[in-house]
Amino acid sequence: MDSHLWLNRGGIQAILNSALVSYERLPMLEVVFDRLVRQMSTSLRNFTSDNVEVSLDDILSQRFGDYLNSIPLPAMINIFKAEEWDDNGLLVVDSSMIYSIVDVLLGGRRGTAAMRVEGRPYTVIEQTLVESLIHVVLADLSAAFDPLSPVTFRFERLEVNPRFATISIPSNACIVARLRIDMEDRGGRLEILIPFSTLEPIRELLLQGFMGEKFGRDSIWETHLSEEMWLTTVELEAELETQNLSLNRVLNLEVGSQLLLQAKPDSQVLLRCGDQAMFTGRMGRKGNNLAIRVDHKERKKES
Repeated sequence: MDSHLWLNRGGIQAILNSALVSYERLPMLEVVFDRLVRQMSTSLRNFTSDNVEVSLDDILSQRFGDYLNSIPLPAMINIFKAEEWDDNGLLVVDSSMIYSIVDVLLGGRRGTAAMRVEGRPYTVIEQTLVESLIHVVLADLSAAFDPLSPVTFRFERLEVNPRFATISIPSNACIVARLRIDMEDRGGRLEILIPFSTLEPIRELLLQGFMGEKFGRDSIWETHLSEEMWLTTVELEAELETQNLSLNRVLNLEVGSQLLLQAKPDSQVLLRCGDQAMFTGRMGRKGNNLAIRVDHKERKKES
């Protein structure tokens, strides 16, 4: 009986988990976080004036509720907003990283571990210093997404209680990127959580594969579009002659009026496509049809 219930629970759990979208189905997302790691390594060295190494530990898909319950406390949970996508994400800084960044920015000596006092709330100074770090990370995250889709990540507020950092319903799927930051013998972890609903506006871009320096351009679609354009039908107009007439004469034209043309059988004929002059040639006949033999191509006038 117990094994039967266990199998049923396992089957239900498998069905629920199957709804999670694996980040591996979004190839460009891994490229974005790789760019973020490179940019953070440089910007954090400038920010701390220390030797900083940033590494990407893992990218995974997780339910939002499960993630909130797994956050190791104490921690600082920072809510940020993606302006262009009109949705939110989380950036979580663990306690080791908090004490390390405070120690580095306040001039702690190298070779000594950051002092930690567990079980007390974070001070205003600690929160302010960590908030400065968050602004640097969010600027790098915006730059990492920029070649794919320009977006501005804006810091909104800082929370220490996960219940106050609810930006999505618990069952929603999210992408979680875990970053490791090492500053010689100090360091800690940063975790970036972005719900799939936040990424929905650029989902089609994230589905593309990495195309070298093109960064997401779809060459297959470009080839198909160019092939279809060559098959497009355009209308050409043959202009035998242009005359300037007074408005009074034009208004007096009626059925039977005659306009005398100066064009001769061997005169140049201008071929236009809309307002653009394309070719000049001479008029003739081919079978039962009037024809124009193209002599040369008109140069496009610089605007």
